[in-house]
Amino acid sequence: MATTDTQGGYHPPSGYLGNLSSEQQSALDRLKKELKEQKETEFALEGEDGFVENRMGDAGLLRFLRARKFNVPAAKAMWLANEKWRKEFGVDEIVRSFDYHEKADVDKYYPQFYHKTDKDGRPLYIERLGSLDIDALYSVTTPERQLKRLVYEYEKSMTERLPACSAEVGHPVSTYCTILDLKDVSIRSFYRVKDYVMSAASIGQDHYPETMGKFYIINAPFLFTGVWAVVKPWLDEVTVAKIQVLGAKNKDVLLAQIPETNLPKSLGGSCQCHEGCSLSDAGPWNRS
Repeated sequence: MATTDTQGGYHPPSGYLGNLSSEQQSALDRLKKELKEQKETEFALEGEDGFVENRMGDAGLLRFLRARKFNVPAAKAMWLANEKWRKEFGVDEIVRSFDYHEKADVDKYYPQFYHKTDKDGRPLYIERLGSLDIDALYSVTTPERQLKRLVYEYEKSMTERLPACSAEVGHPVSTYCTILDLKDVSIRSFYRVKDYVMSAASIGQDHYPETMGKFYIINAPFLFTGVWAVVKPWLDEVTVAKIQVLGAKNKDVLLAQIPETNLPKSLGGSCQCHEGCSLSDAGPWNRS
């Protein structure tokens, strides 16, 4: 299938809508057909055939196919496992009613937030692990509520942030630009929060696949860079290409990808949101 041009000369990458090979199109058609034929399994929702159209259109199905290198049985198993998890974790109820009333308090001890976009129109997600105060954090929230907040934000990103960014730039945006700041990170604090970090990583990998666009790990201590050198050869080369591990001298690299006015001043940019960048949720999805 030929590549489709959109506004600004955008060319969809291989494996995305508008740029599918005949084999990839065949895999998409087969996966869609098999899911629509899924009848009365433990994964199916009452009154439906196991295929949730408003969530799993072609773009969504392609995320799972890309995650499994267009192996249809593997992608189908991943999708069905995702549907089971959504039901067991109560994702729809979280979307409807989750109230993260402790957000401002949590922000003082473990900032995690979406903030504007990079130069490719992706939502910018920032996590400042070095600011983590684990005792203070768990005096105002719990690991379980942190995970619910994570899922709530993922869902908001899929249904609001990414569509708004797509409309802003005139072509599909389906990935994020992430900054993980390790400045002053404490190995002891990280060890105490590692179960949450691992659960969060698993949720992203298993249930919101193919959403990593760029990933910057900044202010990485020497110990981390040593660990990364060992881990890197074991990772998929496509994933490795998206990750950059940087020390304290990271400003030029970040500003090459992120407009200075969109990057918080604390990270080398010039943005100073009135309510604080970490609480503003500023971006094309939030123009109020």
